[in-house]
Amino acid sequence: MDIKRTLLWAVLTISGLMLYNNWLIYDGRQALFGPVPLTPTSQAPTSVKGQEKDAQAGSTQNQPTAPSQPKTVDLPKQEGLPKPQQAQALGIANLTGGDKHLIKNDVLELEINTNGASVIGAKLLKQLNADQKPVALLQINNQNQYFVRSGLISAGSSDLPNHTAIFVMSKNGRAGNKSFISFTSDRGGVRLEKTYNLNDGSYVVEVEHRITQLSNQINPNPLVLYSEIVRDGSAVSDSEFYSTFTGPALYTDKDKFIKINFSDIDKNKVEIPRQIPAGQPGWIAMVQHYFASAWIPSDKIVRDVYVGKVEQNLFRIGLQTPIGQLAPGSSYVENNRLFIGPQEETLLEKIAPGFDLIKDYGYLTVIAKPIFWFLEKIHSYVANWGWAIVILTFIIKLIFFPLSAASYKSMARMKEVQPRLMNLREQFKGDPQKLNRAMMDLYKQEKINPLGGCLPVLVQIPVFIALYWVLLSSVEMRNAPWILWIKDLSVPDPYFILPVIMAISMFVQTKLNPTPPDPLQAKIMLWMPIIFSVMFFFFPAGLVLYWVVNNILSIAQQWQINQMFSKRATN
Repeated sequence: MDIKRTLLWAVLTISGLMLYNNWLIYDGRQALFGPVPLTPTSQAPTSVKGQEKDAQAGSTQNQPTAPSQPKTVDLPKQEGLPKPQQAQALGIANLTGGDKHLIKNDVLELEINTNGASVIGAKLLKQLNADQKPVALLQINNQNQYFVRSGLISAGSSDLPNHTAIFVMSKNGRAGNKSFISFTSDRGGVRLEKTYNLNDGSYVVEVEHRITQLSNQINPNPLVLYSEIVRDGSAVSDSEFYSTFTGPALYTDKDKFIKINFSDIDKNKVEIPRQIPAGQPGWIAMVQHYFASAWIPSDKIVRDVYVGKVEQNLFRIGLQTPIGQLAPGSSYVENNRLFIGPQEETLLEKIAPGFDLIKDYGYLTVIAKPIFWFLEKIHSYVANWGWAIVILTFIIKLIFFPLSAASYKSMARMKEVQPRLMNLREQFKGDPQKLNRAMMDLYKQEKINPLGGCLPVLVQIPVFIALYWVLLSSVEMRNAPWILWIKDLSVPDPYFILPVIMAISMFVQTKLNPTPPDPLQAKIMLWMPIIFSVMFFFFPAGLVLYWVVNNILSIAQQWQINQMFSKRATN
């Protein structure tokens, strides 16, 4: 058998499997390689099913045509905590019908409803859409349901200040560089005061929960504070040709970063760490392409994690913090942080341990993170992400120059002996064993390593894939211009100029390489530029720019090496 043909198919197969595996990971599916990723569930499947029944039993019936807000179900029972009572379901109409209050700084605007004092809207003021309007990350409408809520529960009473209670805005204003707004609700002999503090220039909201025992009697059952994120299961898809992860996630010091698939929650086929021990960092999040929201609790006491389906196509992830029993007239304060913002890596690193993992590069994180760090350093000098990509591609190409040179030299030598290989194929037509033996003798005679053109490429593949995910995942590319017609590196080239240049460059590369002796193989190599160019018509311009620059540099290097061998042959 032709060893070159076999090797080529092996390289193409391995590369395809690696790309498909990474696509599965970022699409939130099970990877081809390795165990099934841990995905949270706070209870056994039977318990979750019971919750769904409770949710159905407690649903409101007065608005059959309106989309309903997640039905409140029993929060998962955890070891050491009482089983909370089911709160009455609250429809979307209630969330949109209450009094709304705004709190904002220069980067973030929050909309808070007095019904539950829940955050039902969040606009990222410096992250603009194509229509130049701020990105609305949290929102409630007929198409999207994405909000944040918190409240109190207890085993002995459902009548406590929670997301079903009516709150009153008690104070708001500014103090120094901080805006604040407070909401208060008295219910079941307990007062809950929620205060949202927002510093200028920050995507992190400091949320203070002040709990006061109003009745003269101690609550017979311990109080539990819950904080959760609720979102519909619609994925964020920018293209038919690539996909990124959308769904809940969590971090613990022991288990590190865990992504959760909506589909697995829907099927009750997930497992998560149930508890974050006191003194250890941990947080929960809802992740989508470029953006995320997250509850980051204090680590002074134990926190229990839960995740579940609250109704059709509506999911949640949350934390339970045990407050205990309060003496009459006494108060307890629990401080959490709420992040709502873009996945800017340098920003995430400063918020909490492991928080930078929200920007997920998968298995290639160890390679991707240094690449992004270097890209960011280049950008700090050139102040243009497009030129930073060009320079980074040039530097990576320079680093791999010896490997690329070895590959191109091997190809050039193979091109030199191509006529002799064709003669051997004709001579031993119908006798593959003799043909293979004759080819091996020729390689040995000319001191050609058939693997020399492929192995250097295999070494570079992980770096190229890592760079691909860096450019695809970086929110810094949004609305980042390069030159002339490229106004946003995160969206496809509006005039398809870069994809066309890429197709031409790939065609030129194909012509510079030795023609495969196998006619089928030769046709595949000729069709690849067309196939790739069609795909890259829909890829972000930043990714296509990287491939175009890489191809042009490869052509220059390969042409120079071919010229050297041509001069040697004429001499």
